[in-house]
Amino acid sequence: MSNDTNEIIEYHQYCPPGVQRVLASGTSAWIGEVDESTVLKYPLSPGGDMSRLQLEYEILCKQLLAWCREAAEAVAHIHSKRVIHCDIQPTNLLLNENLHLKLSDFQGNYLSETGEIILEGGSAEPCRFFCPREDPFHADVKTDLFALGCTIYFMMMGHGVFPDIVDGEEDWYDRVRSRFESAQFPQDSHICSAITSKCWELKYENAIEILRDIEAVEMKVREMSCD
Repeated sequence: MSNDTNEIIEYHQYCPPGVQRVLASGTSAWIGEVDESTVLKYPLSPGGDMSRLQLEYEILCKQLLAWCREAAEAVAHIHSKRVIHCDIQPTNLLLNENLHLKLSDFQGNYLSETGEIILEGGSAEPCRFFCPREDPFHADVKTDLFALGCTIYFMMMGHGVFPDIVDGEEDWYDRVRSRFESAQFPQDSHICSAITSKCWELKYENAIEILRDIEAVEMKVREMSCD
């Protein structure tokens, strides 16, 4: 008689709300069908961050705008508490189980009511999110808003600014920095392109202004969908 026993292995797979079915699964991620025109790639565990949520096909415009709005809301909130984040980028925007954004990694500056730094975290943005300034260690509301514009661009386009410049290639860092310093901003057309341009041109005074512009775009999209 054989002493071999059958081993039972039980698999558990997270499935966020709105996903109709799993199309494929690998070691670190799986593909889920949201609707006929939307297929997303998810990490195997709940949440993750914006950099891990990859577009496979066209993602719904309303969802992208909702993420942009939630990012602007988060930045507006921390600024109201006199906190300068200093490192706004996709990897610091986490997704919860319901795919809502949460701003994370608070290692920036805490300011007094008069604007003096009470607590300095020593954090700074990567070059593709870094606002050009004479003092690279200086950070304020507008440097955060510049980085927010780069982050909105990432969410809308599915890649960072200047995709023709590859990370790690010769002089890539200096080339990205040079374009920002000479105001050679991306010219890609997307539904929030006017907003990202204003972020890069430092035309916004606060995150509330960005939030209002995003809400205005959302309203236009809703009106178009009702026509």
